[in-house]
Amino acid sequence: MKAKDVMVKEVVKVNSCTLVDNAVKMMNKNNIGCLIIEDNGEARGIITQRDLLEKVLEKAKDPRKLAVSDIMTKKLVVGNPDMEIHEAARLMFKRKIKKLPIVENGKLIGLITLTNIARTVSFDQEMINIVEKLSNMRAI
Repeated sequence: MKAKDVMVKEVVKVNSCTLVDNAVKMMNKNNIGCLIIEDNGEARGIITQRDLLEKVLEKAKDPRKLAVSDIMTKKLVVGNPDMEIHEAARLMFKRKIKKLPIVENGKLIGLITLTNIARTVSFDQEMINIVEKLSNMRAI
């Protein structure tokens, strides 16, 4: 099974000037755990629930005065639509991420999450081990 078979195609995006409180509202409205930061059609970063906890809440920063560009992860780890799911899961584990943007010809076309993998893949023991490790992993 390929990444394109399980990825979310409707990725919710905001621009880098979006205030964190608006980003949180968008995440809650869409019941999602991350947002892709995109400027001029180019994916520039990602913010996750963990970013909000560690970079905003724990540090008592005001989300009404903080732009997503201040807390986003800027170096995106990306996959491609034709990579095998096992390969995507291994990349996620190796890079300690739970969200993998899928890019084709420089354009964001989807997103794979640990949940997508868990819901759609028939598991062999190797995949079970990778998913267990991912779900218990703490991002850096």
